[in-house]
Amino acid sequence: MMNCISVDVEDYFHPSEVQRTVDPATWDSLPSRVRESTQEVLDQMARHDIKGTYFILGWVAERYPAIVRRIAEAGHEIACHSHLHRLVYDLTPDQFRQDTARAMKAIEDACGQSPRAYRAPSFSITRRSMWALDILASLGFRYDSSIIPVQHDRYGVAGSPRFPYRIETQSGPILEVPVATVRLVGGHIAPAGGGGYLRMLPYSYSAAAIRRLNWVEQQPACLYYHPWEVDHQQPRLASGWISRSRTYLGLAGMSRKLDRLMREFSFSTLGAVYPLEAVR
Repeated sequence: MMNCISVDVEDYFHPSEVQRTVDPATWDSLPSRVRESTQEVLDQMARHDIKGTYFILGWVAERYPAIVRRIAEAGHEIACHSHLHRLVYDLTPDQFRQDTARAMKAIEDACGQSPRAYRAPSFSITRRSMWALDILASLGFRYDSSIIPVQHDRYGVAGSPRFPYRIETQSGPILEVPVATVRLVGGHIAPAGGGGYLRMLPYSYSAAAIRRLNWVEQQPACLYYHPWEVDHQQPRLASGWISRSRTYLGLAGMSRKLDRLMREFSFSTLGAVYPLEAVR
């Protein structure tokens, strides 16, 4: 079965855990590593002949348009990851619209393609920020991948569907594509879509989750990761045991895990795996 693989294109100082201690006003003074780490991601996918969906931060597209062009020229799907990596529920609707529109323009200016899929920073479309979906639809987005059916201190809408579903907004429909989760004994829903869960947990957990989704539930798995997760030499800026564990644990083995995933499973873009007309 074809699964979806996606990349949230941001630099090592953009994650929410790092923003607890690093002022966004200082970003331009920090040495960027996103071009090199994103190129490493592109090279790895090329070796495995895989196309993915790249959710690009507008801040990156404005400063480094060449890497966005490389993503597009390699045939990957172009998508949006906001402009300044601010949590959606910390914004007003007007601020969210402005942030998203600026990101869209930066991405389109860089590669000539307007993104039609969106993923919120830290999956921050929750019950507090469902209004964002109507804004996304009004801006022309057809896909969103921001809602996870789990309960977490920063994200999640517990009880929401685990597999792609249409959401009707006043501005039109949008297809919600949750990242992969698995149902454990007792009915508990556990994330299995990548990111920290792929980095920190044994490879066997992620592989078993994908096999269960593909073979038992007959569903594709939607996976994600970040270029900084294959860069184990990045500066460690997050502060505190929890934040540092969430951000840095497992970095050294991430590329090997991804290589193995790409050998053992089939992957493609969000649009190829989840055609709009296939989900009612």
